[in-house]
Amino acid sequence: MRVVIAEDSVLLREGLGQILARFDHEVAAAVADAPALAAAVAEHAPDIVVTDVRMPPGFRDEGLRAALALRADRPGLPILVLSQYVEQSYAADLLQTGGGVGYLLKDRVGEVAEFVEALDRVAAGGTVIDPEVVRGLLARRGADAPLERLTGREREVLALMAEGRSNGAIARALVVSEAAVIKHVGSIFTKFDLHQTPDDHRRVLAVLTHLRGVSL
Repeated sequence: MRVVIAEDSVLLREGLGQILARFDHEVAAAVADAPALAAAVAEHAPDIVVTDVRMPPGFRDEGLRAALALRADRPGLPILVLSQYVEQSYAADLLQTGGGVGYLLKDRVGEVAEFVEALDRVAAGGTVIDPEVVRGLLARRGADAPLERLTGREREVLALMAEGRSNGAIARALVVSEAAVIKHVGSIFTKFDLHQTPDDHRRVLAVLTHLRGVSL
């Protein structure tokens, strides 16, 4: 894949480039700020963008705002946010733009292969969200939020769904049967009023229902 990286830390920027090269991905550009990110995407038409949240000049939410602008200009452009922070103001808006979006926390990426797998999943149109991001975005929700409808176990299942895990992987992580996971997933769909659809994106819709705080 052709990848554009936006990261103000030169060491991390170069490190990401080397990691991606090891997995036969081409880094078309590696830039340090949001304006340069927009220019690099326009020039190179990458298959996916990897961006930090806080970048020059303000070191607030420039990366996320740039990501939203890119998705508006190029609907479906895969974007993986890789940050130290859960930026609430724009993160939910980005995650609601559809598939091909991810948000991972740098300190919680335990293995290089795990990061590259998430990158590949987002590039293929999937959604990958760190459970801590989900928790942070839901922290402001009131008692009427869809989260309040779920049991503790259902919340654990949903958090693992947000990571993009299959039912089998969720079962192994929680040390329960796959049949139990299927039951919990079905209950989540029911409580969020997510009916069967031809393309069956209900797992992603369940996560986005949380982030919006309303039923779909």
